[in-house]
Amino acid sequence: MATGAEHGLKKIVWQRIKDTIIADCRKSEVWKILILDQFTTRLLSSCCKMSDLMSENITIVEDLYKNREPVPEMKAIYFMTPTAKCVDAFINDFKPKPKYRAAYVFFTDYCPDELFDKMKKNCGKHIKVCKEINISFLPQEAQVFTCDNPEAFKSIYNPNSQDRDQTLEMIADQIVTLCATLDEYPGVRYKKDSALGYGKQLAELVDNKLARHYELDDNSKNKGKTPAQLLIVDRALDPVSPILHELTYQAMAYDLISIKDNTYEYKSKDGSKKEALLNEDDELWVKLRHMHIAEVTERIPKLVKDISASQNEKQKADGKITIGALSQLMKKMPAFRKQVAQKTVHLSLAEELMSHYQEFVEKLCKAEQDLAVGADAEGQKVKDPMRTLLPVLLNQYNTTDKIRAVLLYIFSLNGTTAENLNKLIQHVKIEHESGYILNWKHLGVPIVSTSSTFLSRKPSRRDRSDEETYNVSRWTPVIKDVMEDAVENKLDIKDWPFQSECPSAWNGSRAVSARQKHKGSSPDDLRSGSRLIIFVLGGVSHSEMRCAYEVTHANKSCEVIIGSTHILTPCDLLRDIFNLGKQPMETFTIEEGKA
Repeated sequence: MATGAEHGLKKIVWQRIKDTIIADCRKSEVWKILILDQFTTRLLSSCCKMSDLMSENITIVEDLYKNREPVPEMKAIYFMTPTAKCVDAFINDFKPKPKYRAAYVFFTDYCPDELFDKMKKNCGKHIKVCKEINISFLPQEAQVFTCDNPEAFKSIYNPNSQDRDQTLEMIADQIVTLCATLDEYPGVRYKKDSALGYGKQLAELVDNKLARHYELDDNSKNKGKTPAQLLIVDRALDPVSPILHELTYQAMAYDLISIKDNTYEYKSKDGSKKEALLNEDDELWVKLRHMHIAEVTERIPKLVKDISASQNEKQKADGKITIGALSQLMKKMPAFRKQVAQKTVHLSLAEELMSHYQEFVEKLCKAEQDLAVGADAEGQKVKDPMRTLLPVLLNQYNTTDKIRAVLLYIFSLNGTTAENLNKLIQHVKIEHESGYILNWKHLGVPIVSTSSTFLSRKPSRRDRSDEETYNVSRWTPVIKDVMEDAVENKLDIKDWPFQSECPSAWNGSRAVSARQKHKGSSPDDLRSGSRLIIFVLGGVSHSEMRCAYEVTHANKSCEVIIGSTHILTPCDLLRDIFNLGKQPMETFTIEEGKA
């Protein structure tokens, strides 16, 4: 298996696929064809490689919707979502003449009776196996999952949405398959939000569907609650974190550089374009992704020198490692070519990020941090946030960065006056694109202050004054406070009602860690303790993903898994917010380049 799938969600999902799909088909030694739809292609790509499938007697992987040559002597495995489109495509493979000797059908989730009956009626004699395996989520990382549904943002938050309830139902089904895959029956809690109540609605759906799932599942009948807790939060819990310029490696890369499908494009020394995949197969990426950029720039040259030293090719200790020097190393050390290639990628990426940082991000970060934290680097309270914002507005930053700063200013005040808001919109020159700011109201985030917003208090934050931080990285995502409070059983029941009763480990006054005897720190050891699953409705930022790993590492006996409808970048979120005010056929793309 690939390095990145050695532990965590990816390993669990691949094992589940092997125990169900592969095991059912392994009884015959015949080589088989695997036929996938768009979602299952992404699912399998996230947790295994073609070589893994080959070792399981799967010789060809095909697209369900493409025209395929019949192979009547081979058996076909269909792994697909239970939709009418997939079922129709499947039926077409066996009518009027079968393309394959037999079909082994596996659905990601519950198949509606009408679709099952349609399959049975049209090509029942060709189906050898038909099962639902309950995996309709994507394992993005060891401790991160998504519903692979960025469109859910519009469906949920658009005030004119026609499919909000249907979308929440679908998300609930996906969360249930996550719990089933982890073999967890968690207690469910949600963040109480009087404004919209989508978190409460989703919590009710998940809780009911979990109960139904374990009632119907023959292997889990009468299954009691497991030592796990599921918290459902809305994006409005923390509008700051996905808007700030974050300076840890992964978050910074996805914010400042255009990275599509986790693919980073860069130029080699000879000027040719190259691509690198930023995922858990890259060991160096896993080591560096949550580090501050200052630490990353120190670590990469050191790691390169370590490789060089092991081949008795020592460079001068104070010599600067460049891409050119790495090229020479590759020629001299064939055995280390792959490792050095990884380091070339990350040296290029780190250099590119530092170039952005020195050009404009560093100055922006000081103002952003002061606005977000409400105090300067010396701990002095920011008395007049407008004085902090003005230098950003008067400087030659691009419009997107000015919008981000204005939003942080508004968030810091819990809303501003209509008069002040209009002046800010005019200053940034977005009179015709004011939805970037105004549409946050659809998430329940105060933009224009009212008597109720003056009375509503901001949630108190954990005291982190003892923690060492960089002056340009003082903000801590709100979700980290929530994770730590949950693990220590400190969540206020008034703010975090129980949708269903949690296991005893989560109901006492002592921390979960105090209740767990096991103190192991490896991912497999961690799973012998409790699990905290957090689902963020409306997208999760890379900085919030990082918090799941940090809290897990610090706690040792409670593994934190975080999930969402999709993963956000600041530009993605601003575009989605803006489009909430658009009619269904209208779209708008904001600039991603930096001035």
